[in-house]
Amino acid sequence: MQAIVASLTSVVEILIVIALGYWLRNSYKLGDQFKGNISYLIMNVALPASIFASVMKYLTRDKLLGLTGGLIYAVICIALSYLISWLLSKGLHVRPGRRGTFINAITNANTIFIGLPLNIALFGQKSMPYFLVYYVVNTISTWAIGVFFISSDDPTASSQKTGGFNWRKLLPAPLVGFLLALVCLLIAIPIPNWITSVLNMVGGIVTPLSLIYIGIILADAGLKSLHLDRDTLVVILGRFVLVPALMLGLIMLGTASIGPHLAGMEINTLMVQSATPALAVLPILVGESHGDVPFATNVVTTTTVLFVIVIPVVLAITQVLL
Repeated sequence: MQAIVASLTSVVEILIVIALGYWLRNSYKLGDQFKGNISYLIMNVALPASIFASVMKYLTRDKLLGLTGGLIYAVICIALSYLISWLLSKGLHVRPGRRGTFINAITNANTIFIGLPLNIALFGQKSMPYFLVYYVVNTISTWAIGVFFISSDDPTASSQKTGGFNWRKLLPAPLVGFLLALVCLLIAIPIPNWITSVLNMVGGIVTPLSLIYIGIILADAGLKSLHLDRDTLVVILGRFVLVPALMLGLIMLGTASIGPHLAGMEINTLMVQSATPALAVLPILVGESHGDVPFATNVVTTTTVLFVIVIPVVLAITQVLL
């Protein structure tokens, strides 16, 4: 019951903010210039600040070095998810402009904006060290690997090639923020409280602005654009069935062999995080690479709505099998 209430609360909050963006756009309060600038603000300013502040808040050097048990399962699970989703995109002939979204939506989860509050609601602050295992792996996965699947899927790239190498694509701003935070942790660079406060304030706009952006895209495309086509259905099955099943299988295999044995709360945390919705910033990433933004918006919205049903089921299966 607690899982259902926590899931419903998270979904309702998200849908209200999306609806706000939808209403503002349809009421002509948000123009094309705002829509064009919001992605730059999120990707290059707010998101790097949010990631840096989150790492400095929830991680310490000792925690980072001590999170090895669940880390193994998370790394293998995400690596297998990349492999399977890539093979599916090839086998199903997912069209250019959608492939990066397809792979990312299956593999990478919305850990910080949905996974974190849900985890605290379900298991309390004691689960934070276990949450950080999946958060660290998911963050590195998204900004070191996932963004390249999206940028390489740019359907206009062939007509925009230049002779030079684009270092901004090699080191996107969110990844730079994460790497800087890790450096500060590992060599114990002190960060003044006032800087942390500023970063938290700036980073705090990521979630609402990302959700408002989704509402704007929905308003432009129309609510009829939300539908369950083949690619969206496969993504939903991948995000909510494939990835949790992989995590469950790895944990069961490790429990039955000489692999890392995990505490009950850590198992539940890894399972919940593996079944959270697709990244809220996915439509923005796809938009910057001239991809299929309506498809990305559809995927984010549908997985966000459906995960309220998925989480209780995942927890119930976990309790029965582990």
